[in-house]
Amino acid sequence: MLLYEVLGYILCVLGIIGCFVPVLPGPWLAYAGLFAPVLGGKPIVMWQVWTGLALCIVVSILDYVVPIIGTKKFNGTKYGIWGCTIGTIVGLFFVPIGIIAGPFLGAVIGELCAGKELSDALRSGFGAFIGFFVGTLVKVIVCFAFIYFLAIG
Repeated sequence: MLLYEVLGYILCVLGIIGCFVPVLPGPWLAYAGLFAPVLGGKPIVMWQVWTGLALCIVVSILDYVVPIIGTKKFNGTKYGIWGCTIGTIVGLFFVPIGIIAGPFLGAVIGELCAGKELSDALRSGFGAFIGFFVGTLVKVIVCFAFIYFLAIG
């Protein structure tokens, strides 16, 4: 049984790494770690399963939405928001730097296309970057919650 608990913790640590390495589905790996002790005969804790699933779904959605919110909070227009969204999608093809630079550059380019000054466009891009940072922080917190679930379960 100890072997499977160690496997669970390894998956959780990989999940934390996955919060920073876009190729790995961070929170989902950590969530999978909750199931590893079950392989060793340990009973499953249903509230952890359902809470973990809800957290993974919410954080997966937030990962794409928070940079857009950041753009808007830093006075981005609909062009900056669309640029951020497109930059996020395009950035997925240029891992790992594209994940960080995509929303930023997309927001800046969108604002410049709307005729905004470079300083205003950069502010919107900065908002997208802040949103990306907040989304990453939330993913890391969720992964640590899974480590806690594993420890108490």
